[in-house]
Amino acid sequence: MPHYDFFQNKECEYFPCHQNADPETFSCLFCYCPLYALGEHCGGNFIYTENGIKDCSACLRPHKRECYAQITEKLGDVINLVKKE
Repeated sequence: MPHYDFFQNKECEYFPCHQNADPETFSCLFCYCPLYALGEHCGGNFIYTENGIKDCSACLRPHKRECYAQITEKLGDVINLVKKE
């Protein structure tokens, strides 16, 4: 098993930052989800608030070691959002 796909910062005052998260398996590697900008195409468990803000507080996808490859595979989609044509 690789070691680059998981990181924890148990000293962080917000650790773990999601309710119902298992602190033993919670990864902080993607503290801020790199797929947030993909909106409804991120593949995570989210809702939009009444104000149109994306609420990812119920999503643990970027914090699971087994989702590392899925997250990094979609980074090309994020790059395409900001790529100049």
